[in-house]
Amino acid sequence: MMPLTRADEILVPTEAGDLPGFLDLPTGARGLVLFAHGSGSSRFSRRNRAVAHTLNGGGIGTLLFDLLTPGEHERDQRTAEHRFDIPLLTRRLMHAVDWATTDSRTADLRIGVFGASTGAAAALGAAAARARSVHAVVSRGGRPDLAMDVLEDVRQPTLFIVGGLDQTVLQLNREAAARMPEPVRIEVIPGASHLFEEPGTLEAVSALARDFFRAHLGAPPD
Repeated sequence: MMPLTRADEILVPTEAGDLPGFLDLPTGARGLVLFAHGSGSSRFSRRNRAVAHTLNGGGIGTLLFDLLTPGEHERDQRTAEHRFDIPLLTRRLMHAVDWATTDSRTADLRIGVFGASTGAAAALGAAAARARSVHAVVSRGGRPDLAMDVLEDVRQPTLFIVGGLDQTVLQLNREAAARMPEPVRIEVIPGASHLFEEPGTLEAVSALARDFFRAHLGAPPD
């Protein structure tokens, strides 16, 4: 396993204010994955942090950050008004991509995006809008149907990971993949529900994401 550095607390500048995040860069990392969390979550997402830990162990840097300001998050907890605002979430992820391409710690790294649930739509939107900066996309239990208007512009290698018990979302992923111009890989985790709470299922997601990003972002020598 690659030696890990201490996580740096960073701020992503946006039109609404700075968004806090955690930047982890393993020694010798050649790639960086930006996380877009799902509905009502934050940079503290237990599932995304578990995936990020596995990526770090594979020599891939990670950035987990809040998509909403504290005030927006507080309102969203009461009204759910922002969690399905895909244009807003996409813009926030685009800001993070722009930050990563200019910060001295990350500017030389190939960027990937990882989206969970509604965050997957933001990941696809950011990939379409930042085609020169984003090199790979992974979705966990994602809602790519919420990004239907940009799917034809996503040309990066893309992996959809869906639980075998999550039949509605699986069908939505298949329909979205059929609209995308480049072949999309769909991996179904047997016995997994939407949140991948069953034993071993989140570990399977993490391993698939690690191997996919290592293949498409570049990985340091073992």
